[in-house]
Amino acid sequence: MTLPVLRSKIPESPRRTTAVSKIETKASKAGKLISIGMLGQPVWTPRQYDRLAEESYAKNAVAYRAINEIAKCAGSVPFNLFKGTGESRREILDSTLLDLMERPNPMQGRSSFIQSIIGFLLIAGNSYIERVGGSITRLPRELWPKRPDRMQVKAGRTGIPSAYIFTNGAQSVEWPASQINGQSKILQIKTFHPLNDWYGMSPIEAAAFSVDQHNEAGAWNMALLQNSARPSGALIVDPKSGTGLDDDQFNRLKEQIHEQTGSKYAGDPLLLEGGLDWKEMSLSPVDMDWLQGKHTSARDIAMVLGMPAQMLGIPGDNTHRNMEEARLWLWEQTIIPLLDFLLQELNWWLTPLFGDDLELVFDLDEVPALISRRHTLWDKVQVSDFLTINEKREAVGYEPVPEGDVIRTPSKNVDLGAEPEEDPKLPPKANGKDKSKGALKEEGQQ
Repeated sequence: MTLPVLRSKIPESPRRTTAVSKIETKASKAGKLISIGMLGQPVWTPRQYDRLAEESYAKNAVAYRAINEIAKCAGSVPFNLFKGTGESRREILDSTLLDLMERPNPMQGRSSFIQSIIGFLLIAGNSYIERVGGSITRLPRELWPKRPDRMQVKAGRTGIPSAYIFTNGAQSVEWPASQINGQSKILQIKTFHPLNDWYGMSPIEAAAFSVDQHNEAGAWNMALLQNSARPSGALIVDPKSGTGLDDDQFNRLKEQIHEQTGSKYAGDPLLLEGGLDWKEMSLSPVDMDWLQGKHTSARDIAMVLGMPAQMLGIPGDNTHRNMEEARLWLWEQTIIPLLDFLLQELNWWLTPLFGDDLELVFDLDEVPALISRRHTLWDKVQVSDFLTINEKREAVGYEPVPEGDVIRTPSKNVDLGAEPEEDPKLPPKANGKDKSKGALKEEGQQ
Protein backbone atom coordinates (compact mmCIF):
# COMPACT_ATOMS: atom_id res chain seq x y z
CA MET A 1 0.00 0.00 0.00
CA THR A 2 1.36 3.42 -0.97
CA LEU A 3 1.43 5.87 1.90
CA PRO A 4 0.13 9.40 1.28
CA VAL A 5 3.02 11.84 1.35
CA LEU A 6 2.73 15.48 2.40
CA ARG A 7 5.55 17.60 1.01
CA SER A 8 6.81 20.78 2.62
CA LYS A 9 8.87 23.35 0.75
CA ILE A 10 12.54 23.57 1.58
CA PRO A 11 13.74 27.06 2.60
CA GLU A 12 16.46 28.91 0.81
CA SER A 13 19.91 27.94 1.99
CA PRO A 14 21.37 30.41 4.48
CA ARG A 15 24.69 30.17 2.68
CA ARG A 16 25.54 30.97 -0.89
CA THR A 17 25.82 27.93 -3.08
CA THR A 18 26.95 27.24 -6.62
CA ALA A 19 24.49 26.85 -9.48
CA VAL A 20 22.65 23.57 -9.92
CA SER A 21 24.48 23.01 -13.19
CA LYS A 22 27.70 22.59 -11.21
CA ILE A 23 26.48 19.70 -9.05
CA GLU A 24 28.61 17.22 -10.94
CA THR A 25 31.81 19.15 -10.24
CA LYS A 26 30.87 19.74 -6.60
CA ALA A 27 29.71 16.23 -5.70
CA SER A 28 31.94 13.44 -4.44
CA LYS A 29 32.92 10.88 -7.07
CA ALA A 30 32.09 8.08 -4.65
CA GLY A 31 28.68 9.57 -3.82
CA LYS A 32 27.02 7.96 -6.81
CA LEU A 33 28.37 4.55 -5.83
CA ILE A 34 26.94 4.93 -2.31
CA SER A 35 23.46 5.53 -3.74
CA ILE A 36 23.49 2.69 -6.31
CA GLY A 37 20.53 0.39 -5.83
CA MET A 38 18.72 2.71 -3.40
CA LEU A 39 18.48 6.02 -5.30
CA GLY A 40 15.27 7.78 -4.35
CA GLN A 41 14.27 5.01 -1.94
CA PRO A 42 13.98 5.19 1.85
CA VAL A 43 16.93 3.57 3.60
CA TRP A 44 15.75 1.54 6.56
CA THR A 45 17.47 1.75 9.91
CA PRO A 46 19.93 -1.12 10.41
CA ARG A 47 18.53 -2.30 13.77
CA GLN A 48 15.22 -1.95 15.56
CA TYR A 49 15.28 1.19 17.67
CA ASP A 50 12.34 0.06 19.78
CA ARG A 51 14.23 -3.07 20.85
CA LEU A 52 17.33 -1.08 21.76
CA ALA A 53 15.24 1.39 23.75
CA GLU A 54 13.27 -1.33 25.52
CA GLU A 55 16.16 -3.62 26.45
CA SER A 56 18.61 -0.89 27.45
CA TYR A 57 16.75 2.22 28.58
CA ALA A 58 13.45 0.72 29.76
CA LYS A 59 14.69 -2.52 31.34
CA ASN A 60 18.32 -1.92 32.31
CA ALA A 61 18.95 0.22 35.39
CA VAL A 62 22.61 0.90 34.54
CA ALA A 63 21.97 2.10 30.97
CA TYR A 64 18.94 4.12 32.09
CA ARG A 65 20.89 5.94 34.80
CA ALA A 66 23.92 6.57 32.58
CA ILE A 67 21.90 7.90 29.62
CA ASN A 68 19.68 9.99 31.89
CA GLU A 69 22.64 11.47 33.78
CA ILE A 70 24.55 12.42 30.62
CA ALA A 71 21.48 13.91 28.92
CA LYS A 72 20.39 15.77 32.06
CA CYS A 73 23.84 17.29 32.59
CA ALA A 74 24.05 18.34 28.94
CA GLY A 75 20.63 19.98 29.17
CA SER A 76 21.67 22.04 32.21
CA VAL A 77 24.25 24.12 30.31
CA PRO A 78 22.94 27.49 29.05
CA PHE A 79 23.70 29.03 25.64
CA ASN A 80 25.66 32.17 24.82
CA LEU A 81 25.66 33.95 21.46
CA PHE A 82 28.67 35.75 19.98
CA LYS A 83 29.13 37.81 16.83
CA GLY A 84 32.34 38.40 14.90
CA THR A 85 35.81 36.94 15.22
CA GLY A 86 39.09 37.99 16.76
CA GLU A 87 39.20 41.41 18.43
CA SER A 88 35.78 42.35 17.03
CA ARG A 89 34.10 39.37 18.69
CA ARG A 90 31.40 40.40 21.16
CA GLU A 91 28.60 38.74 23.06
CA ILE A 92 24.97 39.26 22.00
CA LEU A 93 22.72 39.41 25.05
CA ASP A 94 19.35 39.95 23.34
CA SER A 95 18.53 37.84 20.28
CA THR A 96 15.60 35.96 18.76
CA LEU A 97 17.92 32.96 18.44
CA LEU A 98 18.56 32.88 22.20
CA ASP A 99 14.81 33.14 22.82
CA LEU A 100 14.24 30.21 20.46
CA MET A 101 16.84 28.05 22.19
CA GLU A 102 15.36 28.86 25.61
CA ARG A 103 11.89 27.77 24.43
CA PRO A 104 12.29 25.65 21.27
CA ASN A 105 8.61 24.64 21.14
CA PRO A 106 5.44 24.99 23.25
CA MET A 107 6.03 21.61 24.91
CA GLN A 108 9.71 21.90 25.84
CA GLY A 109 12.20 24.28 27.34
CA ARG A 110 15.92 24.33 26.62
CA SER A 111 16.84 21.64 29.13
CA SER A 112 14.13 19.19 28.07
CA PHE A 113 14.90 19.78 24.39
CA ILE A 114 18.64 19.10 24.76
CA GLN A 115 17.91 16.03 26.90
CA SER A 116 15.74 14.62 24.11
CA ILE A 117 18.38 15.23 21.44
CA ILE A 118 21.21 13.70 23.48
CA GLY A 119 19.04 10.81 24.71
CA PHE A 120 18.00 9.83 21.18
CA LEU A 121 21.63 10.07 20.06
CA LEU A 122 22.87 7.76 22.83
CA ILE A 123 20.12 5.17 22.33
CA ALA A 124 19.77 5.17 18.54
CA GLY A 125 22.99 6.76 17.28
CA ASN A 126 20.76 9.23 15.38
CA SER A 127 18.90 12.34 16.44
CA TYR A 128 16.62 14.51 14.30
CA ILE A 129 15.45 18.11 14.72
CA GLU A 130 12.64 19.70 12.70
CA ARG A 131 12.82 23.42 12.01
CA VAL A 132 9.42 25.07 11.69
CA GLY A 133 9.69 28.11 9.44
CA GLY A 134 12.97 29.63 8.41
CA SER A 135 13.97 31.28 5.15
CA ILE A 136 15.72 34.41 3.96
CA THR A 137 12.68 36.52 4.84
CA ARG A 138 11.31 34.56 7.81
CA LEU A 139 13.07 33.30 10.93
CA PRO A 140 12.46 29.84 12.42
CA ARG A 141 9.70 29.83 15.02
CA GLU A 142 10.02 26.39 16.60
CA LEU A 143 12.36 23.39 16.90
CA TRP A 144 11.02 19.86 17.45
CA PRO A 145 12.93 16.62 18.21
CA LYS A 146 11.81 13.61 16.16
CA ARG A 147 11.81 9.96 17.20
CA PRO A 148 14.55 8.14 15.26
CA ASP A 149 12.42 5.04 14.66
CA ARG A 150 9.90 7.13 12.72
CA MET A 151 12.49 8.85 10.52
CA GLN A 152 13.90 7.52 7.25
CA VAL A 153 16.61 8.87 4.99
CA LYS A 154 15.97 8.91 1.25
CA ALA A 155 19.16 8.34 -0.75
CA GLY A 156 20.22 11.07 -3.17
CA ARG A 157 22.19 10.86 -6.39
CA THR A 158 25.27 12.61 -4.94
CA GLY A 159 25.63 10.53 -1.79
CA ILE A 160 23.72 13.21 0.16
CA PRO A 161 20.20 12.47 1.42
CA SER A 162 17.61 13.82 -1.00
CA ALA A 163 14.83 13.88 1.60
CA TYR A 164 13.84 12.88 5.13
CA ILE A 165 10.59 11.01 5.71
CA PHE A 166 8.62 10.89 8.97
CA THR A 167 6.12 8.03 9.21
CA ASN A 168 3.49 7.43 11.84
CA GLY A 169 1.01 4.67 11.10
CA ALA A 170 -0.39 5.13 7.60
CA GLN A 171 0.61 8.79 7.32
CA SER A 172 3.96 10.28 6.37
CA VAL A 173 5.48 13.67 5.65
CA GLU A 174 8.58 14.38 3.59
CA TRP A 175 11.13 17.20 3.78
CA PRO A 176 13.38 17.63 0.70
CA ALA A 177 17.10 18.19 1.13
CA SER A 178 19.45 20.13 -1.12
CA GLN A 179 21.75 17.99 -3.25
CA ILE A 180 24.34 20.76 -3.18
CA ASN A 181 24.91 21.39 0.53
CA GLY A 182 22.49 19.00 2.28
CA GLN A 183 20.39 21.82 3.78
CA SER A 184 16.88 20.81 4.84
CA LYS A 185 14.27 21.64 7.44
CA ILE A 186 15.40 18.43 9.11
CA LEU A 187 18.80 18.17 10.79
CA GLN A 188 20.16 14.65 11.21
CA ILE A 189 22.79 14.33 13.92
CA LYS A 190 24.49 10.94 13.75
CA THR A 191 27.42 9.16 15.30
CA PHE A 192 30.13 7.41 13.31
CA HIS A 193 29.12 4.07 11.79
CA PRO A 194 31.82 2.09 9.96
CA LEU A 195 29.33 -0.01 7.98
CA ASN A 196 26.48 2.37 7.17
CA ASP A 197 26.53 5.49 4.99
CA TRP A 198 23.18 6.91 6.09
CA TYR A 199 22.74 6.19 9.80
CA GLY A 200 24.87 6.45 12.92
CA MET A 201 25.75 3.58 15.22
CA SER A 202 24.11 3.34 18.62
CA PRO A 203 26.46 2.94 21.60
CA ILE A 204 23.94 0.41 22.90
CA GLU A 205 24.81 -1.85 19.95
CA ALA A 206 28.38 -2.11 21.22
CA ALA A 207 27.06 -2.90 24.71
CA ALA A 208 24.27 -5.23 23.54
CA PHE A 209 25.83 -8.42 24.96
CA SER A 210 26.56 -6.75 28.28
CA VAL A 211 23.01 -5.38 28.44
CA ASP A 212 21.57 -8.83 27.76
CA GLN A 213 23.84 -10.44 30.36
CA HIS A 214 22.92 -7.84 32.96
CA ASN A 215 19.20 -8.24 32.26
CA GLU A 216 19.46 -12.04 32.41
CA ALA A 217 21.34 -11.81 35.71
CA GLY A 218 18.50 -9.75 37.11
CA ALA A 219 15.88 -12.20 35.82
CA TRP A 220 17.85 -15.15 37.22
CA ASN A 221 18.10 -13.42 40.59
CA MET A 222 14.36 -12.78 40.56
CA ALA A 223 13.69 -16.44 39.85
CA LEU A 224 15.91 -17.43 42.77
CA LEU A 225 14.12 -15.04 45.10
CA GLN A 226 10.79 -16.50 44.06
CA ASN A 227 12.10 -19.95 44.91
CA SER A 228 13.87 -19.15 48.21
CA ALA A 229 17.21 -18.75 46.39
CA ARG A 230 17.43 -22.43 45.50
CA PRO A 231 15.77 -24.97 43.19
CA SER A 232 12.68 -26.06 45.03
CA GLY A 233 13.67 -29.70 45.06
CA ALA A 234 12.45 -32.94 43.58
CA LEU A 235 9.30 -34.98 44.03
CA ILE A 236 10.21 -38.65 44.19
CA VAL A 237 7.75 -41.51 43.93
CA ASP A 238 8.09 -43.92 46.81
CA PRO A 239 9.48 -47.13 45.31
CA LYS A 240 7.48 -49.11 47.88
CA SER A 241 4.25 -48.01 46.21
CA GLY A 242 5.17 -50.00 43.13
CA THR A 243 3.45 -47.57 40.76
CA GLY A 244 4.38 -44.25 39.17
CA LEU A 245 2.32 -41.22 38.23
CA ASP A 246 0.11 -41.30 35.19
CA ASP A 247 -0.11 -38.27 32.89
CA ASP A 248 -3.14 -36.73 34.59
CA GLN A 249 -1.56 -37.00 38.05
CA PHE A 250 1.74 -35.59 36.80
CA ASN A 251 0.13 -32.57 35.10
CA ARG A 252 -2.15 -31.84 38.07
CA LEU A 253 0.78 -31.95 40.50
CA LYS A 254 2.91 -29.73 38.26
CA GLU A 255 0.10 -27.18 37.99
CA GLN A 256 -0.31 -27.14 41.78
CA ILE A 257 3.42 -26.43 42.26
CA HIS A 258 3.37 -23.56 39.75
CA GLU A 259 0.36 -22.00 41.45
CA GLN A 260 2.24 -21.89 44.75
CA THR A 261 5.45 -20.37 43.35
CA GLY A 262 6.44 -16.82 44.21
CA SER A 263 6.99 -14.55 47.18
CA LYS A 264 3.24 -14.57 47.85
CA TYR A 265 3.40 -18.24 48.87
CA ALA A 266 6.79 -18.16 50.64
CA GLY A 267 6.81 -20.61 53.55
CA ASP A 268 3.49 -22.24 52.69
CA PRO A 269 3.53 -26.05 52.91
CA LEU A 270 2.92 -28.16 49.81
CA LEU A 271 0.20 -30.79 50.08
CA LEU A 272 1.47 -34.12 48.74
CA GLU A 273 -0.48 -37.24 48.00
CA GLY A 274 0.44 -40.65 49.29
CA GLY A 275 3.42 -42.33 47.70
CA LEU A 276 5.32 -39.05 47.04
CA ASP A 277 8.42 -37.89 48.86
CA TRP A 278 9.93 -34.34 48.77
CA LYS A 279 13.69 -34.14 48.39
CA GLU A 280 15.13 -30.65 49.02
CA MET A 281 17.92 -29.37 46.74
CA SER A 282 20.07 -26.26 46.89
CA LEU A 283 22.84 -24.48 45.02
CA SER A 284 26.40 -24.35 46.27
CA PRO A 285 27.92 -20.94 47.05
CA VAL A 286 30.05 -21.24 43.90
CA ASP A 287 26.95 -21.78 41.73
CA MET A 288 25.32 -18.72 43.26
CA ASP A 289 28.31 -16.43 42.59
CA TRP A 290 26.56 -14.54 39.79
CA LEU A 291 26.99 -11.11 41.41
CA GLN A 292 30.54 -10.60 40.11
CA GLY A 293 29.42 -11.33 36.55
CA LYS A 294 26.58 -8.83 36.92
CA HIS A 295 28.99 -6.12 38.11
CA THR A 296 31.30 -6.85 35.17
CA SER A 297 28.44 -6.38 32.73
CA ALA A 298 27.42 -3.16 34.48
CA ARG A 299 30.96 -1.76 34.18
CA ASP A 300 31.01 -2.60 30.46
CA ILE A 301 27.72 -0.75 29.90
CA ALA A 302 28.96 2.29 31.81
CA MET A 303 32.26 2.26 29.91
CA VAL A 304 30.57 2.18 26.48
CA LEU A 305 28.33 5.13 27.38
CA GLY A 306 31.24 7.13 28.81
CA MET A 307 30.02 7.08 32.39
CA PRO A 308 32.38 6.46 35.34
CA ALA A 309 31.25 3.26 37.04
CA GLN A 310 32.01 4.86 40.39
CA MET A 311 29.17 7.38 39.88
CA LEU A 312 26.69 4.53 39.34
CA GLY A 313 27.61 2.77 42.55
CA ILE A 314 29.22 -0.18 40.76
CA PRO A 315 31.97 -1.75 42.90
CA GLY A 316 35.22 -2.85 41.33
CA ASP A 317 38.09 -1.11 39.59
CA ASN A 318 37.44 2.54 40.46
CA THR A 319 40.07 4.61 38.67
CA HIS A 320 39.14 7.91 40.33
CA ARG A 321 40.17 8.87 43.84
CA ASN A 322 36.85 10.48 44.71
CA MET A 323 33.48 11.48 43.31
CA GLU A 324 34.73 14.96 42.42
CA GLU A 325 37.35 13.52 40.08
CA ALA A 326 34.83 11.09 38.57
CA ARG A 327 32.38 13.92 37.94
CA LEU A 328 35.08 16.06 36.34
CA TRP A 329 36.10 13.14 34.11
CA LEU A 330 32.47 12.69 33.00
CA TRP A 331 32.25 16.30 31.90
CA GLU A 332 35.62 16.50 30.18
CA GLN A 333 35.53 13.14 28.41
CA THR A 334 31.82 12.69 27.62
CA ILE A 335 29.51 15.66 28.09
CA ILE A 336 31.65 18.51 26.72
CA PRO A 337 32.56 16.58 23.50
CA LEU A 338 28.85 15.79 23.01
CA LEU A 339 27.95 19.47 23.44
CA ASP A 340 30.68 20.53 20.99
CA PHE A 341 29.38 17.99 18.48
CA LEU A 342 25.82 19.31 18.84
CA LEU A 343 26.89 22.96 18.59
CA GLN A 344 28.84 22.40 15.38
CA GLU A 345 25.70 21.02 13.75
CA LEU A 346 23.47 23.82 15.06
CA ASN A 347 25.93 26.53 13.99
CA TRP A 348 25.88 25.11 10.45
CA TRP A 349 22.15 24.43 10.17
CA LEU A 350 20.38 27.03 12.33
CA THR A 351 22.56 29.96 13.38
CA PRO A 352 23.23 31.47 9.88
CA LEU A 353 19.49 32.09 9.46
CA PHE A 354 19.70 34.76 12.18
CA GLY A 355 22.65 36.70 10.74
CA ASP A 356 26.24 36.52 9.57
CA ASP A 357 29.21 35.73 11.84
CA LEU A 358 26.99 34.44 14.64
CA GLU A 359 28.07 31.53 16.81
CA LEU A 360 26.26 29.66 19.57
CA VAL A 361 28.47 28.50 22.45
CA PHE A 362 27.77 26.78 25.74
CA ASP A 363 28.45 28.69 28.95
CA LEU A 364 30.55 26.16 30.86
CA ASP A 365 31.24 28.70 33.63
CA GLU A 366 27.78 27.84 34.96
CA VAL A 367 28.67 24.15 35.48
CA PRO A 368 29.29 23.37 39.18
CA ALA A 369 31.32 20.25 38.36
CA LEU A 370 33.94 22.38 36.56
CA ILE A 371 34.51 24.81 39.44
CA SER A 372 37.65 23.00 40.57
CA ARG A 373 39.09 23.24 37.07
CA ARG A 374 38.40 26.98 36.94
CA HIS A 375 39.96 27.49 40.36
CA THR A 376 43.09 25.67 39.19
CA LEU A 377 43.28 27.91 36.11
CA TRP A 378 42.77 31.07 38.16
CA ASP A 379 45.50 30.07 40.61
CA LYS A 380 47.96 29.41 37.80
CA VAL A 381 47.15 32.71 36.10
CA GLN A 382 47.35 34.66 39.33
CA VAL A 383 50.90 33.53 40.14
CA SER A 384 52.16 34.00 36.58
CA ASP A 385 54.59 36.92 36.80
CA PHE A 386 55.23 37.07 33.05
CA LEU A 387 51.65 37.92 31.95
CA THR A 388 50.09 41.37 31.74
CA ILE A 389 46.82 42.18 33.45
CA ASN A 390 44.90 41.97 30.18
CA GLU A 391 46.55 38.67 29.26
CA LYS A 392 45.45 37.26 32.60
CA ARG A 393 41.92 38.57 32.09
CA GLU A 394 41.77 37.04 28.61
CA ALA A 395 42.95 33.68 29.96
CA VAL A 396 40.02 33.52 32.41
CA GLY A 397 37.45 34.86 29.94
CA TYR A 398 37.25 38.57 30.79
CA GLU A 399 37.54 41.59 28.48
CA PRO A 400 40.65 43.82 28.54
CA VAL A 401 40.70 47.02 30.56
CA PRO A 402 42.39 50.35 29.82
CA GLU A 403 46.00 50.56 30.95
CA GLY A 404 46.01 46.82 31.48
CA ASP A 405 49.08 46.10 29.38
CA VAL A 406 51.36 46.08 32.40
CA ILE A 407 52.89 43.25 34.35
CA ARG A 408 51.80 43.38 37.96
CA THR A 409 54.34 42.21 40.50
CA PRO A 410 54.03 42.16 44.29
CA SER A 411 56.20 45.29 44.62
CA LYS A 412 55.32 47.46 41.61
CA ASN A 413 53.67 47.65 38.20
CA VAL A 414 55.93 47.46 35.20
CA ASP A 415 54.83 48.99 31.92
CA LEU A 416 55.25 46.35 29.21
CA GLY A 417 56.34 48.86 26.57
CA ALA A 418 58.72 50.95 28.73
CA GLU A 419 62.44 50.43 29.15
CA PRO A 420 63.24 48.82 32.52
CA GLU A 421 64.86 51.13 35.05
CA GLU A 422 68.48 50.46 35.98
CA ASP A 423 69.09 49.24 39.48
CA PRO A 424 71.86 51.36 41.12
CA LYS A 425 73.15 48.28 42.90
CA LEU A 426 73.96 46.62 39.57
CA PRO A 427 77.09 47.47 37.48
CA PRO A 428 76.53 50.09 34.75
CA LYS A 429 75.68 49.09 31.18
CA ALA A 430 77.69 49.72 28.07
CA ASN A 431 75.99 49.69 24.68
CA GLY A 432 72.91 48.11 26.21
CA LYS A 433 74.87 45.21 27.74
CA ASP A 434 76.19 44.58 31.21
CA LYS A 435 79.90 45.04 31.58
CA SER A 436 81.72 41.98 32.71
CA LYS A 437 84.37 42.03 35.41
CA GLY A 438 87.02 41.86 32.69
CA ALA A 439 85.61 44.90 30.94
CA LEU A 440 85.51 46.88 34.21
CA LYS A 441 89.10 45.91 34.96
CA GLU A 442 90.28 47.13 31.54
CA GLU A 443 88.41 50.35 32.03
CA GLY A 444 90.13 50.88 35.40
CA GLN A 445 93.55 50.26 33.87
CA GLN A 446 92.92 52.89 31.21
